[in-house]
Amino acid sequence: MLQLENVTCERQGRVLFKDLSLTVENGQLLYIEGVNGAGKTTLLRAIAGLHLPTNGTICMNDIKTDSQPAASLLYVGHKSGLNGELSAIENLRFWCNIHNEDTDVDFYEILEILGLVGLEDIPVKQLSAGQTRRVALAKLWLSQADLWVLDEPFTSLDSKGIRLITQKIQSYLAQGFSVVMTSHQPLVDIEPHQTLSLEYQL
Repeated sequence: MLQLENVTCERQGRVLFKDLSLTVENGQLLYIEGVNGAGKTTLLRAIAGLHLPTNGTICMNDIKTDSQPAASLLYVGHKSGLNGELSAIENLRFWCNIHNEDTDVDFYEILEILGLVGLEDIPVKQLSAGQTRRVALAKLWLSQADLWVLDEPFTSLDSKGIRLITQKIQSYLAQGFSVVMTSHQPLVDIEPHQTLSLEYQL
């Protein structure tokens, strides 16, 4: 269970949001919406323990997220987080190593699911934006985390890719895990979820 209590975040001296309190239950998705600059990414980074809030606490199972073991939550930002000089396989193997995830998995099988057959050994910098995004999202098949924090996971994906990731999120929720995400794409067919709307603060 994820809990935010009286959370305030600032960026470059501007208050993005203040005194935010909410709970995300096991098996539930929190969908964060708002205009550019409203603080969506900052909030996601704070939940992932990558940005300290100005005030308030963010806890997962009563432990602050910035103190959680790295394997307890998965953060996928709107940037790929991949090394362009490495292939898809090399990137995923490296990610598993630094996050203490199982490296005996069949990476080729996962990339086949993601429609990347034949591109597994090509440097990521040579892939299209959509293909690169799919490589980054392969972490959803590799992670054993209890919480996914996803910043615009559908960016650069075609309709087939969006359906695939949506189904993966649904399956993850059905196992009793939780998801926090933003998206410019309409959120459909994912239940249960709650919506948080952030407003731009002048």
